[in-house]
Amino acid sequence: MSAEPIRYFHRAKQVVETEQIYGGDWLRWTYETGLGRLALNALVKRAVVSRYYGWKMSQRASAHRVLPFIVDYDLDVDEFAKKPYSFKTFNEFFCRALKPGARPIARGDKVAVLPADGRHLAFQNVDAAEGFYAKGQRFDLKAFLGSEELAREFSGGSLLISRLCPVDYHRFHFPVAGMPGEARLVNGFQWSSKAWKRWFQWLREPWSAPWLHSVSPIALRQNLAYLWENKRMVTLVESPVFGKVAVCEIGATMVGSIVQTFLPGRAVAKGEEKGLFKFGGSCVVTIFRPGRIRFDADLVSHSANQTEVYAKMGERLGAAG
Repeated sequence: MSAEPIRYFHRAKQVVETEQIYGGDWLRWTYETGLGRLALNALVKRAVVSRYYGWKMSQRASAHRVLPFIVDYDLDVDEFAKKPYSFKTFNEFFCRALKPGARPIARGDKVAVLPADGRHLAFQNVDAAEGFYAKGQRFDLKAFLGSEELAREFSGGSLLISRLCPVDYHRFHFPVAGMPGEARLVNGFQWSSKAWKRWFQWLREPWSAPWLHSVSPIALRQNLAYLWENKRMVTLVESPVFGKVAVCEIGATMVGSIVQTFLPGRAVAKGEEKGLFKFGGSCVVTIFRPGRIRFDADLVSHSANQTEVYAKMGERLGAAG
C-alpha cells in the first residue's frame, strides 16, 4: 500500500502539517489495493452501508465513543455549546453546535468567508485548473451540478473545495449574504410518499443505487469523479454583491445524511448556519460565476501546488472582483 502522507498548510500557524487520518489504514486498503477495491465495489460504497453505520452512531450505545475521540484528536471542548459528557449519542456529538462567537466572521460587505472548518482548495478559474488532488485531474462542472444550463452559467468561474475530516466541526454555513433557493438533491434519495418505490428498485437492482465514496485525498487521488458520483445537494444563493453562488454539500462514505437547517426564500447573513453532516467526513463545494470574486492569495498559491489550506469557517475566502 502507498504510504504517501497527506500534508496541508495550516493558515493560522503558517506551517505545513501532516494529517492524522481517522481510519487511515482502512481507507488505504480500500482504495489502494486490489482486494480493497473489490470490497469497495461490492459493498463499501453502497449507500445502505452508510445508512446502517449512521443508524449505529445514533444509538445510545455509541455514546461511549465520544470522550476517547475527544482525547485521541485533542479537540477543544471549550468551544462546544454542550458539555462533552452530555452527548447522548456519537452522532449528536459529531454534528455538535459551537458556542456563539467560537467562529468569528470576517468583516466587510465585499468579503466572502469559508463555509466550513476544513482543508480548502481554491481555483480562480475552474476550467483552466487541473491537478486537484493528483496531476492531470480536472473538475467536471456539468456532471457535478447535474445541469448543463448551470454548467454553462458557471463555466470559467471560481471554485472552492472545503474538505471536512471526521475530527472537524461538521456544520456548514453560508459564505455570502443573500437569498437562498431550495436545496436540490443530485444522485441521492429523499423520503416522500413515492420514495418506497425507488427504495425497492434499489433492493432489486443494487447497481442502480447512488454511491457514497470517501472524499479523503486517499480516494480522490485515485479518481476525482467520486465528487460527482456521490450524493450531493446544490443550493443557489442570489447575493447582491457576488451574484449567483452555488453552495453544494457532498455526502461520503459513512456520511449519507446531509441535513439542511436553513429556510429557502428567507434572506441569510454571511456566516449563518446552512446545515450539518451526520457521521463521517465530507465536503462543501462553493462555485462563483466568472469575475465575481478574487480568492485570497494564500489559498490560490497553495492550491496550485495541490496543497490544501487548513482554515476555519468564517475566515476570509476572498473579496468581490
